[in-house]
Amino acid sequence: MKKLGQHFLVDEQVAEREITYANIGKDDVVLEIGPGKGVLTQLLARDAKKVIAVEIDRFFVEELKNKMPSNVEVIHADVLKIDFNTLPLFNKIVSNLPFQISSPVTFKLLEYPFSKAVLIYQKDFADRMIAVPGTKDYSRLSVGVYYKTHCRALETVLRNCFSPVPKVDSCIVEMIPRTKPPFTVLDESFFFDIVKSLFIHRRKKIKNTLSGRYGNLEGIPYLDGRVEELSPEQIGELSNLLFKRNS
Repeated sequence: MKKLGQHFLVDEQVAEREITYANIGKDDVVLEIGPGKGVLTQLLARDAKKVIAVEIDRFFVEELKNKMPSNVEVIHADVLKIDFNTLPLFNKIVSNLPFQISSPVTFKLLEYPFSKAVLIYQKDFADRMIAVPGTKDYSRLSVGVYYKTHCRALETVLRNCFSPVPKVDSCIVEMIPRTKPPFTVLDESFFFDIVKSLFIHRRKKIKNTLSGRYGNLEGIPYLDGRVEELSPEQIGELSNLLFKRNS
């Protein structure tokens, strides 16, 4: 399953801790992405009202359908292509994400309302999720996660807890959506487009990235800096000024 970036969790104690972190109860409907052999799925089914397990591999779909209890709904689909709104309504997400789709899945999850997500990522990806300005891991991902959620790393998971054994350790991450963003942007789509553009050219001065697209930048702050030096709030300020000027 390496082609799908799948390294299956085989340490049941780690799975138990995921469920504890997520505080799974009898009223919870849980989305699990990439259940694979179902180690985590079985434990989620024990505690949750319902588990929606989305699996891309037909072999595992058939295996899961044959061995899971009745409160597990196994869906054969590519999670990157499925519309979450077509699934049964879920309020929590607990998954050991396939490494190769960590980024697109995370951005997709940020657009869906949920109460809590507890997810296992590669450690370097988790480091990027919680990175702060001025560090090498600070990225578009860091800004998006900070804007949308309260995010923290809960524990490192050693690579030998998975099969096949990956080359790097992993990390359990908690995300809880914010009730409101930590700062105001005039247009979210415009803001995230600015974030993406700036981080694609993270080593360029901001004025060099923006000048070809927005023309006259007179009076715009931070132009001689680089995006990796700016806080999310400062990027928001920059976005608002550009949005007003270009509306």
